[in-house]
Amino acid sequence: MRIAQVSTLYESVPPQRYGGIERIVSYLSEELVKAGHDVTLFASADSHTSAKLVAGSDCAVRLVEDTADPQAFHFAMLEDVVAASKQFDIVHFHTDYQSFPFARRMQCAHVTTLHWRLDVPGLEPMYRRFADIPLVSVSDAQRAPLPWLSWAGTVHHGLPATLYRFHERAGEHLAFVGRIAPAKGPDAAIRIARRANVPLRIAAKVDEADRPYFERAVAPLVQAPLIDYAGEQDDTGKSRLIGHARALLFPIDWPEPFGLVMIEALACGTPVIAFGRGSVPEIIEDGVNGFVVRNEDEAVEAVARLPQINRHRCRESFERRFTAERMAGDYVDVYRRLLDARAARRAPPPHLVAHDA
Repeated sequence: MRIAQVSTLYESVPPQRYGGIERIVSYLSEELVKAGHDVTLFASADSHTSAKLVAGSDCAVRLVEDTADPQAFHFAMLEDVVAASKQFDIVHFHTDYQSFPFARRMQCAHVTTLHWRLDVPGLEPMYRRFADIPLVSVSDAQRAPLPWLSWAGTVHHGLPATLYRFHERAGEHLAFVGRIAPAKGPDAAIRIARRANVPLRIAAKVDEADRPYFERAVAPLVQAPLIDYAGEQDDTGKSRLIGHARALLFPIDWPEPFGLVMIEALACGTPVIAFGRGSVPEIIEDGVNGFVVRNEDEAVEAVARLPQINRHRCRESFERRFTAERMAGDYVDVYRRLLDARAARRAPPPHLVAHDA
């Protein structure tokens, strides 16, 4: 199959450190190439891929200092995708609704994975106008606010099976990994760890937009006993920090569309204690690979129950449900259904098909 993957340009593919969408695009592209597909990746020029790379910018646009509008790079790239579309069987967009007007001009099948939340006020009128665009959700919970869209499937994210090493024995600390933002709940994680009297190691990125929150709500707590802020980590650092943790704390305060760090923890054999919002109940099997809780009180109680969780079962749940190979296979199934539907629409009506005399 001739497949185009269209990434965002904010980060390289894969990103150097933090960057969820570009990371998933990388894992998916590599697995599709490994499976024998002809894959073209539209991404920044500093990306590294086994696919054919078509550069939409000279580097990740977050590194471009003399631009006030990163969307300009995306619009130019999307126009290039339209111009090249007849070369592909299917184009897979990861650029949110930016791609919708371009998708209607494609000369091949197309699908868009939505990676963000859909409950934001003001989105519905726009989606009503593009309700015909085939979409994939990354969790069933993500699509709940707009169930009437043209959903082609739900495909949970996956990671390369060898990316994170299984750690049979846990250390003493809990872990919080991700982004310092109110929705991610780092302040809640600190309170949970302190109440449980267990050390907490934090590996997280602070975006400039969230720096006031960090300085106000998180930095004072980081100075407290038991709390260690390690900053942003690469895959090696994350594997070490998460893999040796007693559990990953995921006390989110928003409807998380997926939550990649949860399956990174499971890959290490580390159970997850998570607030049951968004995708969490689809990923965490309560009492099997972690605990789904409602509040900080229940999270503190769950810390005491961690000896009930078998770390081998955490890793097994990852290998069964959340590998990149499984993810790529699920997407190929979506591609084939869309190609079959396109072929059926383009086929001439039966009464116009010539029959042999």
